Amino acid sequence: MMMYLYSYSFMFFFISGVYIFISKYHHFLLMILSLEAMVLSLFVLFMLFLCQFSYEFFLVLLYLTFSVCESALSLSLLVMLIRCHGKDSLLMFDNLW
Repeated sequence: MMMYLYSYSFMFFFISGVYIFISKYHHFLLMILSLEAMVLSLFVLFMLFLCQFSYEFFLVLLYLTFSVCESALSLSLLVMLIRCHGKDSLLMFDNLW
């Protein structure tokens, strides 16, 4: 019973991350933070699933490796955006979409 409560709370955490990602698309830093919240909630859900069925955890290490690479890439894009334009606002790219 408690495992379902944990999984539902992290599913809510994932859905709230998706909502923030969609609604705050003008600020790149908020998009990065919501993306990291989604990655973290998926990681916890993945660990809960693997612990429940007692599977191997090697795929989790691969997932964490890719999530760290994604974090480093997004932070480097944020630094590049702030150096070029002086802010993290993506309003200047609205004409392209």
